Amino acid sequence: MRYSRLLIAFALTFPVLRAQEIDADSIMARVAATQDRVEAGRSHYVYVQHARVASRRGKTLLCEEVTDSRVTPSPSGSEQQLLKLDGRVLHKHGYLIYTAPHTAVEDPDDDVTIEIGDDDRNLVETMRTSLLSSKSRDGISAQLFPLTSKHQADYAFRFLGRERTNGREVFHIEFRPKQKNDYGWKGDAYIDTAAYQPVVVSTSGSRKIPFAVRALLGTNVPGLGFTITYALLPDGTWFPASFGTEFQIHLLFLYHRDITMNVENREFEKTQVDSTIVATEDIAPEKR
Repeated sequence: MRYSRLLIAFALTFPVLRAQEIDADSIMARVAATQDRVEAGRSHYVYVQHARVASRRGKTLLCEEVTDSRVTPSPSGSEQQLLKLDGRVLHKHGYLIYTAPHTAVEDPDDDVTIEIGDDDRNLVETMRTSLLSSKSRDGISAQLFPLTSKHQADYAFRFLGRERTNGREVFHIEFRPKQKNDYGWKGDAYIDTAAYQPVVVSTSGSRKIPFAVRALLGTNVPGLGFTITYALLPDGTWFPASFGTEFQIHLLFLYHRDITMNVENREFEKTQVDSTIVATEDIAPEKR
């Protein structure tokens, strides 16, 4: 009987022992190592990035932009060509419609042209252009997710267990800045157990804006954070599939905005490299 109890106790504790053997730093080191290979694979894709960005005050929609952009790889990252923009901004008589960035719109009630210098429109366009970076092949700013070896050096990781997320077996890794005083990101990364690629990564600010700044200047950004999901393409390349954020901006006690942003990468097309083989006997001797 005692022997049976020992076997049962060992069986119950075995999963815990196995979990303790898994080292979060080793997992993330492998993730960082695979990013270079994946980055090279992403350089062969052209895709459409669909984005919706909105600014609200309470329940009132102040400005909204829905855009489609074609993203093509470039030596330094990517190039983004705006294909379509559907925008609306709240004015004294209702919503004004615009279809291009930084352009004037017609007020149908006053029959006059209004130069839009609206704060909410500027805010929405700034969010869209700054967070959807042309310096990465993902079309999303790499500074938001500390997965590369360069960024990982500043972060501490903790293994929380194995789970199933988006149909994949994953390691659940918690991360935060090594230095408690750093204003970086904290969050959770769900890493595919076979490919060592991120499946979902979510972040939030590791520290609040100092109380002195909030009290004296009335400035705060509660809820700031981002979530990104990845999808496996048919050729084995992992690519960001969706990206989202929702947070508030409080400035100078009087300015309050709720910002939402949702992005989807789609219509992936793999570029083809055509090459021509020329027989050496067809080349003139002086050009060989």
